[in-house]
Parts: sequence; structure tokens; C-alpha cells
Amino acid sequence: MKNYVAGLVVPLLLAASNARAEVVAQDDDSFVTRDTAVVATDPKATWLALISPGKWWNSAHTWSGDAANMTLRPQAGGCFCEKIPEDPTADRVTLEGSVEHMRVIQAFPEKVLRMRGGLGPLQSEPADGVLTIVLSEAEEGTRIVWEYVVGGAMRYEKAVISKAVDGVMTQQLDGLAALLGRLDKPSVAAEEQEGATGEESDAGEAPADGPEPTLEEAIDALVDD
Repeated sequence: MKNYVAGLVVPLLLAASNARAEVVAQDDDSFVTRDTAVVATDPKATWLALISPGKWWNSAHTWSGDAANMTLRPQAGGCFCEKIPEDPTADRVTLEGSVEHMRVIQAFPEKVLRMRGGLGPLQSEPADGVLTIVLSEAEEGTRIVWEYVVGGAMRYEKAVISKAVDGVMTQQLDGLAALLGRLDKPSVAAEEQEGATGEESDAGEAPADGPEPTLEEAIDALVDD
């Protein structure tokens, strides 16, 4: 747990100043963060990567310290879970544990993944959240719309926690997009990380094709197909 508190809560608060601002709605009881990316893969390959969070989730935002311990079962009621491995020492061996990050409430392969749960420090609060990830065909690949709606009582200032959560959500989308080959411009956070490491990003400089659809428009388009 100490690893998670150090690896999630502090970077989460710092991320608010580094990531692209995408808090699209906020009031006394709720907030909404939203981000998008266009990747080079088709919807099927994008979906298969999406449901394999161990390949792209940021390990700093895990309880175990290793995203490889994360799994996602893409069926209604399925768990987005994390294994806490045994931690043997010279004098004792701990038991294996687990964490439920979110629970799947809709899995429409290659189109929509929707999960419910309070991520990170929100897990300790009465607040709840719904993460909706919509995939749609783009001219050169797949557009990903990533929206997290949080509501309910929590012991955080909404203006602070909303930006912090947005920063972490952007990190996760950036990780997925980098894995698949990003075609649109990466977030400010990804650009700053690239500059700090001196490494080239997988993302290209090609602009996204046309204006970004709203989440409602993306879902309506899927229903009409």
C-alpha cells in the first residue's frame, strides 16, 4: 500500500499541472474529464490492446507497482483487477492479495467499453465513477474517446482532484496510444516526458482527421451502424 500511496497520490496531484486540461464539466458534486487520441491500428487491434491493461497502464498508478499484474475481463460484471503478489522475506511469506479497480458494465467489442468504479484515491471515498471508452473508425486508424464521470461525496476539493484525475486519465490514454502508434498530437504531458528523456515518441505529427466528435455523437453513430 505504501508503494501505491507514494506512486499514485503524489504524482496524481503533480500531474494536474502537466497534463492537457480536459475537465469538461464540474460542479459541487461531480466532474467530468475527457480526452481523445487517434491511433494507427484498426478497431479490432485497438480493442485487443485496450482489454490488456498490463501492456499500457502506468505502473506508478498500481498497488503492486507493476502493471503486469493487471487484468480485465471484457464481459458485463467482469473485473478490471490487479493481483498483489506474495512478498516472501527471510522470516515470513505473505499471502497473495487483489484489488478491484473497476467493474465492467458494458463490453461492446471494438466499439465501447464502460466500467464503474472509483480509481486511485477515490477508492476510499463514497464517490463513484463511470469510465466510458468509445472506439470509432478514423481515416487512418481508430479514434479513441476516453471519458470519466465522477460524482458523490469525497474529501477532496473538486477543483484540485478533478485536474489530478484528468492528469492520470491522460497518462493512461497516452500509454495505450503510444503502444498502438499515435497519429494525432500527443498530450502536453507526453511531450514533456519525451523532452525530459530525450527519446522520440511513437506518435506522429499528422493531425486528426476532422473535428473531434462528442461522446454522445460517437455513441449515436455506433448505434446507427
